[in-house]
Amino acid sequence: MTGVPASAEGGQGRPAPGGKLGAAAVNQASNWNIANILTMMRLVLVPAFVMLLLQDGGYDPAWRAWAWAAFAVAMITDVFDGHLARTYNLVTDFGKIADPIADKAIMAAGLISLSALGDLPWWVTGVILFRELGITLMRFWVIRHGVIPASRGGKMKTLAQGTAVGMYVLALTGPLATLRFWVMGVAVLLTVLTGLDYVRQAIVLRRRRLAAERDGAERTS
Repeated sequence: MTGVPASAEGGQGRPAPGGKLGAAAVNQASNWNIANILTMMRLVLVPAFVMLLLQDGGYDPAWRAWAWAAFAVAMITDVFDGHLARTYNLVTDFGKIADPIADKAIMAAGLISLSALGDLPWWVTGVILFRELGITLMRFWVIRHGVIPASRGGKMKTLAQGTAVGMYVLALTGPLATLRFWVMGVAVLLTVLTGLDYVRQAIVLRRRRLAAERDGAERTS
């Protein structure tokens, strides 16, 4: 992730102390850095993933295996571009916009495609996308009031969603097909719970900030 706003379910980490590479990255944080390139690669993988998944009507195991590979690469690059951006302070305005779009795009593409194929109930896709869109909009409302730190639940939610969608992309049968149903159930549960927790934290943070502003105004009056 190349620069998600600090309030977006996790703040930006500190740049690596010392080191020539770290210093160079700080001085030369242009749009053409490795973190942003990985983000752009993830954006390009979205239509490729959808085309692979829907080949031959969407039910060819071989094509779905290739689609899973594209999805897996996209999810892995999400981890690496975030690590690079935090370690070497490769934060750019482009990254702040493109990274969350890439994150949501690959997940939304997977969910919508799977529902269109009849593999995943539409209500599951609706719940997850509603939560993700709602929290994204709320980030812009909260950012002026302060930072909401990353939660373990949020990280578990992302992992569960990625694992569940990946399992549904593959043409699994037998016990593995049953397992993916329960993995998706866990993902939906974590999606709802972490979303509610984020809303709670946002409301508390806003109230504290407003209270602090009122106290400051009373002291100066």
